Amino acid sequence: MSRVLTTVDRVLPSIVPLKILGVIPARYASSRFPGKALVSIAGKTMLQHVWERASESRYLTGVVIATDDERIRDAAESFRARVMMTREDHLSGTDRVAEAASASTADIIVNIQGDEPMLDPSAIDTAVLGLLESDEAVMGTLKKRIEHAHDIEDPNVVKVVTGRDGNALYFSRSPIPHLREKGDSTTYYKHLGLYVYRRDFLLGYPDLPVGPLERAEKLEQLRALENGFKIRVVETDYESIGVDTPSDWERVSKLWGLQAV
Repeated sequence: MSRVLTTVDRVLPSIVPLKILGVIPARYASSRFPGKALVSIAGKTMLQHVWERASESRYLTGVVIATDDERIRDAAESFRARVMMTREDHLSGTDRVAEAASASTADIIVNIQGDEPMLDPSAIDTAVLGLLESDEAVMGTLKKRIEHAHDIEDPNVVKVVTGRDGNALYFSRSPIPHLREKGDSTTYYKHLGLYVYRRDFLLGYPDLPVGPLERAEKLEQLRALENGFKIRVVETDYESIGVDTPSDWERVSKLWGLQAV
């Protein structure tokens, strides 16, 4: 954490003039957990927890919740969040974020997952800085060292490998890199789904052709790589905890209770 804060303090003056918008895409429909954005955790909806934590970012100049559902809009307005109603036909959260970005004048847009109520605001700042320190990348994101062996083989844990320049080489649900020789070892990193975009790239993203790698892996970020764009990846100690199922909700609620003790 100290490394992150030191970086933030060092470059803060250079990005102050930029408008940096955080967008939380929120849907009511969910195949595994319908209405999860509005479930209660410690007396507040999960959506409110995410919005409050995102609002603590040092770099975001605004936070907006993008939704197509009136129930989510009403809940967000109850805690005075800024809300944008978007189209219902978006195929992904990125498309919804792009629509929200098109209605703003922000230079940088951050896609903040609405199902991570324990979001660390400094993770947002770290990802923003990673992108702004690059002259060639159009996207920025985060990676964390994998500490548990079972995560390496888990296809639900997306792995990432990067080059010496800090840019992504590939994202995969499979273990990458592959260890060909028995006895060899390496460090594996998992990808954390927090994205930072330069405005022009994000607005054009929905029109980029979907390639065979994205189709195979079902990973949206591969669209950028397949079309020749660079993604800056910054290492962090932040542990992402998402809520995708009712059991995840119960686990996070218990963790929240432990934090309050």
